[in-house]
Amino acid sequence: MSFLERISPLRAWRDLRLFLSYRQPYELGFLALAIVVTTVVITAFYIDSNIERPYKRPEITYFESWPSDRTDAQIRAKQAVDKVEEDRLRAEFKARQEARKAEFKRLNDKLERWGL
Repeated sequence: MSFLERISPLRAWRDLRLFLSYRQPYELGFLALAIVVTTVVITAFYIDSNIERPYKRPEITYFESWPSDRTDAQIRAKQAVDKVEEDRLRAEFKARQEARKAEFKRLNDKLERWGL
């Protein structure tokens, strides 16, 4: 007799009925409550995962092409122009980072008042 020959839905149903017949009523209540809570949590995650994202056009970055006969002075001039833009972007990033850090500090201070 192979393993698959012993599997039967009717036997499984009988086994489940026998198992549940030995349980106390409060155990069956907790079983039903556990099934309901688990179903609600899984359903909430499933519903929450189906958020439609708005279409965002891809950002295409084109690279600059430079002539091969550029002089060192031209390269330094271009780097000076790019440095100003890079410094501005770094300052904006640093300001956003500091603002975010301040938000977390305020939240942490509120939680420490509650003893959390």
